[in-house]
Amino acid sequence: QVQLVESGGGLVQAGGSLRLSCAASGRTFSTYAMGWFRQAPGKEREFVATIGWNGISTAYADSVKGRFTISRDNAKNTVSLQMNILKPEDTAVYYCAATRRLRGAVGGSSPNEYDYWGQGTQVTVSS
Repeated sequence: QVQLVESGGGLVQAGGSLRLSCAASGRTFSTYAMGWFRQAPGKEREFVATIGWNGISTAYADSVKGRFTISRDNAKNTVSLQMNILKPEDTAVYYCAATRRLRGAVGGSSPNEYDYWGQGTQVTVSS
Protein backbone atom coordinates (compact mmCIF):
# COMPACT_ATOMS: atom_id res chain seq x y z
CA GLN A 1 0.00 0.00 0.00
CA VAL A 2 0.93 3.63 -0.46
CA GLN A 3 -0.09 6.51 1.77
CA LEU A 4 -0.03 9.97 0.21
CA VAL A 5 0.06 13.38 1.87
CA GLU A 6 -0.18 16.60 -0.15
CA SER A 7 1.14 20.00 0.88
CA GLY A 8 1.87 23.40 -0.60
CA GLY A 9 -1.59 24.71 -1.36
CA GLY A 10 -2.66 28.24 -0.55
CA LEU A 11 -4.00 31.54 -1.82
CA VAL A 12 -2.26 33.22 -4.74
CA GLN A 13 -3.09 36.03 -7.15
CA ALA A 14 -3.72 35.33 -10.81
CA GLY A 15 -0.45 35.08 -12.69
CA GLY A 16 1.38 33.77 -9.65
CA SER A 17 2.95 30.39 -8.91
CA LEU A 18 2.61 27.59 -6.40
CA ARG A 19 4.43 24.31 -5.94
CA LEU A 20 2.51 21.34 -4.61
CA SER A 21 4.24 18.35 -3.09
CA CYS A 22 3.04 14.86 -2.32
CA ALA A 23 4.95 12.67 0.12
CA ALA A 24 4.48 8.92 -0.18
CA SER A 25 5.07 6.21 2.36
CA GLY A 26 6.36 2.76 1.61
CA ARG A 27 9.32 1.21 -0.16
CA THR A 28 7.52 0.62 -3.46
CA PHE A 29 6.91 4.24 -4.47
CA SER A 30 9.16 3.95 -7.52
CA THR A 31 6.95 1.20 -8.96
CA TYR A 32 3.90 3.48 -9.21
CA ALA A 33 2.89 5.97 -11.83
CA MET A 34 1.68 9.13 -10.12
CA GLY A 35 -1.00 11.59 -11.02
CA TRP A 36 -2.40 14.95 -9.95
CA PHE A 37 -6.12 15.62 -10.11
CA ARG A 38 -8.25 18.54 -9.00
CA GLN A 39 -11.84 19.09 -7.99
CA ALA A 40 -13.64 22.41 -7.90
CA PRO A 41 -16.88 22.90 -5.94
CA GLY A 42 -19.80 21.32 -7.77
CA LYS A 43 -17.59 19.75 -10.39
CA GLU A 44 -16.21 16.29 -11.02
CA ARG A 45 -12.63 15.41 -10.20
CA GLU A 46 -10.51 16.11 -13.26
CA PHE A 47 -7.12 15.01 -14.50
CA VAL A 48 -4.23 17.47 -14.32
CA ALA A 49 -0.99 15.56 -14.95
CA THR A 50 0.68 12.18 -14.67
CA ILE A 51 4.26 10.92 -14.55
CA GLY A 52 5.70 7.47 -15.12
CA TRP A 53 7.63 5.48 -12.54
CA ASN A 54 11.03 6.62 -13.86
CA GLY A 55 10.14 10.29 -14.04
CA ILE A 56 10.76 10.56 -17.77
CA SER A 57 7.31 10.17 -19.32
CA THR A 58 4.66 12.75 -18.51
CA ALA A 59 1.23 13.79 -19.75
CA TYR A 60 -0.90 16.86 -19.07
CA ALA A 61 -4.43 18.08 -19.44
CA ASP A 62 -4.73 20.62 -22.24
CA SER A 63 -5.89 23.25 -19.75
CA VAL A 64 -2.56 23.20 -17.89
CA LYS A 65 -0.10 22.29 -20.63
CA GLY A 66 2.75 24.78 -20.76
CA ARG A 67 1.93 26.18 -17.31
CA PHE A 68 2.23 23.17 -14.98
CA THR A 69 5.13 20.74 -14.61
CA ILE A 70 4.99 17.40 -12.84
CA SER A 71 8.15 15.82 -11.45
CA ARG A 72 9.18 13.13 -8.99
CA ASP A 73 12.09 12.19 -6.77
CA ASN A 74 12.09 8.46 -6.10
CA ALA A 75 14.92 8.76 -3.59
CA LYS A 76 12.74 11.05 -1.47
CA ASN A 77 9.39 9.38 -2.27
CA THR A 78 7.90 12.64 -3.50
CA VAL A 79 6.01 13.91 -6.50
CA SER A 80 5.61 17.63 -7.19
CA LEU A 81 3.45 19.89 -9.31
CA GLN A 82 4.92 23.26 -10.22
CA MET A 83 2.08 25.57 -11.20
CA ASN A 84 2.88 28.81 -13.02
CA ILE A 85 0.73 31.54 -14.57
CA LEU A 86 -2.14 30.51 -12.34
CA LYS A 87 -5.67 31.46 -13.33
CA PRO A 88 -8.84 31.78 -11.22
CA GLU A 89 -10.19 28.69 -12.98
CA ASP A 90 -7.32 26.67 -11.45
CA THR A 91 -8.99 27.08 -8.06
CA ALA A 92 -9.73 23.61 -6.68
CA VAL A 93 -8.69 20.98 -4.20
CA TYR A 94 -5.68 19.21 -5.67
CA TYR A 95 -5.09 15.51 -5.06
CA CYS A 96 -2.16 13.26 -5.79
CA ALA A 97 -2.78 9.64 -6.65
CA ALA A 98 -0.84 6.45 -7.35
CA THR A 99 -1.42 3.58 -9.72
CA ARG A 100 0.27 0.55 -11.21
CA ARG A 101 -2.24 0.39 -14.04
CA LEU A 102 -0.42 2.15 -16.83
CA ARG A 103 -1.44 3.66 -20.12
CA GLY A 104 1.80 3.35 -21.98
CA ALA A 105 4.44 4.63 -19.62
CA VAL A 106 2.21 6.87 -17.49
CA GLY A 107 -0.97 6.70 -15.49
CA GLY A 108 -4.36 7.24 -17.05
CA SER A 109 -6.53 10.34 -17.06
CA SER A 110 -9.50 8.88 -15.20
CA PRO A 111 -9.72 8.87 -11.40
CA ASN A 112 -10.98 5.29 -11.64
CA GLU A 113 -7.55 4.22 -12.86
CA TYR A 114 -5.84 5.18 -9.60
CA ASP A 115 -5.76 3.09 -6.46
CA TYR A 116 -4.37 5.38 -3.76
CA TRP A 117 -5.23 8.98 -2.98
CA GLY A 118 -4.10 11.74 -0.69
CA GLN A 119 -6.44 13.93 1.32
CA GLY A 120 -6.04 16.94 -0.96
CA THR A 121 -4.73 20.48 -0.63
CA GLN A 122 -6.69 23.65 -1.42
CA VAL A 123 -5.45 26.02 -4.13
CA THR A 124 -7.26 29.33 -4.47
CA VAL A 125 -6.38 31.79 -7.23
CA SER A 126 -7.79 35.29 -6.85
CA SER A 127 -8.45 37.55 -9.82
